[in-house]
Amino acid sequence: MDTQAESKAQKLAVGDRVTVEIGNIAHGGHFIARHNGQVIFVRHGITGEKAIIEITATSSKVIRADVIEVIEASPARVNPPCEYARPDGCGGCDFQHIDLSFQRELKRRVVVEQFSRLGGIDIDLDVKGVEPLDGLHWRTRMDFAVSESGHLGLFGNRSNEVVEIKDCLIAADAMKVSDVASRKWNGKERVEIALSSKGQVNLSRAGRSISGPTELLEIVNGFEYKVSAQSFWQSHVKAPATLLNEAMLLLGLQNGDVACDLYGGVGLFAAAMSKRVGATGKIHLIESDRHATADAKKGFALSSNVEVHIGRVESELGKVSKADVLLLDPPRTGAGKEVVDHMLRIAPRTIVYVSCDPGTLARDAKYLTEGGYSISHLVGYDLFPMTAHVECVVQFTRL
Repeated sequence: MDTQAESKAQKLAVGDRVTVEIGNIAHGGHFIARHNGQVIFVRHGITGEKAIIEITATSSKVIRADVIEVIEASPARVNPPCEYARPDGCGGCDFQHIDLSFQRELKRRVVVEQFSRLGGIDIDLDVKGVEPLDGLHWRTRMDFAVSESGHLGLFGNRSNEVVEIKDCLIAADAMKVSDVASRKWNGKERVEIALSSKGQVNLSRAGRSISGPTELLEIVNGFEYKVSAQSFWQSHVKAPATLLNEAMLLLGLQNGDVACDLYGGVGLFAAAMSKRVGATGKIHLIESDRHATADAKKGFALSSNVEVHIGRVESELGKVSKADVLLLDPPRTGAGKEVVDHMLRIAPRTIVYVSCDPGTLARDAKYLTEGGYSISHLVGYDLFPMTAHVECVVQFTRL
């Protein structure tokens, strides 16, 4: 048999089972394994384990698999607390089978690797745990699918298949997911639950409120925010205060400063920034989501030093000619070259970047360092325990 034919014969197919050594963690919640020269992205494993895996998907670019039997277990392996955290189960949690302290170590490795590979920047950081430290009952915003039989569920990993659930262990207890799951739902529209820091619960379907207040009261470090159920709000119960404290420490705002709050949402950061710069300063809050900007407009109606810009950051930031300090908290897609070029044009003395995606953060960090900034502080927070996600806060200062 020639080499090409042999290679074709050995190519893995869906359903095949092979024994592999589980290698390094990769961005996205999977681990790297190799078999006959083929790279496989594996879920439900841990670096250093020997395991039997089953191939779940193949393409010309990638092979995916699940661990179905552990032959040699990692010391970091634990029994998942949730019955749906299994290969054929819910795709919401990536790491329930891993000790929490090692989850944070894996996230640290991912951030370091992404900065090195995508940004060409050598960094190190701590990924800090945040209460509740057992990694459960932290989520205050949930979005559920509905199965064909009308039951509440979540999608399987990389699948449109709805896995029916009776409860969700990462949801805050006050959301009462088990009660919502006990109901029969007609139609395929998604079911959303939002919980405020004051214990208010809104239940919505396809963006329309079913029960509870349509405007939730959030209180963070003494600041009050009235947030519509459809507006973005940090999902971890401790995330708003954790990120606000870190950002305000790093921004170094002074009385009279002009500052930008990009992707500013309802104004979590802008409220504290407004107070710090005083009446002679100014905050440019830029946001495109109509629900969030409506909330921000109402929230800052009496604040003479906050201007809410409605539109994409790429266009609205171009209208700002000066800023002493800039904060951005973009979605997972990051800021991108066009936004960073606007930031470089304005040339603030300090930039604080809040990120939920290490890959796009590393890419944008490269743009900023090439544009004359250096990283003066970098920290990670485990605001998505049991999942592969991590929140980072970076301070850039102008050289």
